[in-house]
Amino acid sequence: MDVNLIPQFAEYVRMLPEITLIVFGTIIMFLEGVAGEKRARGMDGVAVLGLLVALGFSIVAGMSAGTAFHDMIIVDGFATFFRMLVITVGIFVVLSSSSYMAREKADCGEFYALILFSLSGQCILASANELIMVFIGLEISSIATYILAGFLRDDKRNNESAVKYFLLGSFATAFLLYGIAWIYGITGSTNLDVIRQAIGTPGVNSGASLAMFAVALMFVGFAFKVSAAPFQIWAPDVYQGAPAPVTMFMSAAPKAAAFAVFIRVFMTAFGGLAHQWAPVIWLSALATMVIGNFAALTQTNIKRVLAYSSIAHAGYVMVAIATHSQIGTAAAMFYLASYAVMNMGAFAAITHLVRKGETHTEIRDLAGLGKQQPVTAALFALFLFSMVGIPLTGGFFGKFYIFKTAIDSNLIWLSILGLLNSAVAAYYYLRIIVVMYFHEPGESMESLAPAALGIQVTMWCAALATLALGIYPSFVLEMAGRAAVLTP
Repeated sequence: MDVNLIPQFAEYVRMLPEITLIVFGTIIMFLEGVAGEKRARGMDGVAVLGLLVALGFSIVAGMSAGTAFHDMIIVDGFATFFRMLVITVGIFVVLSSSSYMAREKADCGEFYALILFSLSGQCILASANELIMVFIGLEISSIATYILAGFLRDDKRNNESAVKYFLLGSFATAFLLYGIAWIYGITGSTNLDVIRQAIGTPGVNSGASLAMFAVALMFVGFAFKVSAAPFQIWAPDVYQGAPAPVTMFMSAAPKAAAFAVFIRVFMTAFGGLAHQWAPVIWLSALATMVIGNFAALTQTNIKRVLAYSSIAHAGYVMVAIATHSQIGTAAAMFYLASYAVMNMGAFAAITHLVRKGETHTEIRDLAGLGKQQPVTAALFALFLFSMVGIPLTGGFFGKFYIFKTAIDSNLIWLSILGLLNSAVAAYYYLRIIVVMYFHEPGESMESLAPAALGIQVTMWCAALATLALGIYPSFVLEMAGRAAVLTP
């Protein structure tokens, strides 16, 4: 039966991933309340089941493309791509979290429910066609993530991480809301298509400077969420202080969803003003790459290194956005998919290596890992090589497509400076590999137990995906190319 024959039914079909995530999150909270002392057991399995169902429903919803709920939601290839991406990240975060949370004596259903609730907000962000829905999705995702960042309440690092993230995140959201209010005052609508049409009319276009003020305000909110310069300062402290699985989650899923809505809003609603905002994106992309890569050179904490690395990778995606083109959007989508899988694998390894209380987070604590656990070291090295951009990995083709797109768009200098930044990044990634393989094992290796099954599954799946994206990238790239059509 064609669901499009029943309009109301089709609308709910298009929202099935979000509905599923919220329902399973609520079920987890309910089950924990009635399970008594055994409430922690099996909750990760329920969460994975819910995520797998939501992943399947993302495909079903994508087959019923269209708008829903008075055009507030749009389900197209773009939304389906990012829904599948963030839900996949969620699956591997849950798999990697169970052993960590048990080790910290904090294994409870609330943790997995918060992940599902956060992902529901990210799915809304991916499919939002209206600025109010953007705000709602952003807040659903952010509030749950604020709590996750401080989930270990007895850990002062977690407390500091959550407070910093909440205060700065709320400040950035205020800018976003003010920008939404400003654009509503100019165009009389918060629908992305209506805004695009209104800004393109002669009457409104004469006040383009007012519209650009709204764009600037909204850029602040989005740049914070993706940790782009000059609003990236929160990321290293929050990533370092949060529990390792939460850092893994924050660095991939919320960032991908934020980039999804960033791209959709700027390419559709503000596409007519691209000649004005593109230079700002150009400068932000360059600053983000420079700050992320050069600051990482001086770090000794592995989580801070990857935090600054995450900032630099955001800069590479910003290069694609600066092209303000369909092919640039496709390149950004491919890169975000590549970054997500290699980052999941790297943080899964870190989740295993930091031990109880995260007492082994320095780079020197990895000394001798190649001898002690050669498989873990080899997988971790593969993810680091992909971040460098070594051929036959997803990171290589991700960077290749982004800089090729930038050159084709005549962003020659940005491409040259971006490639130089990639060369700088090679130093701090290779430094970690040198420590793992060429330094003698220290005391930190004596207490290192074998990796838990969930972490091993995550690392192996991430490794296979990283190699698949490097050897046979055309499948995902073609999918991204088809999904990158955002304007009618």
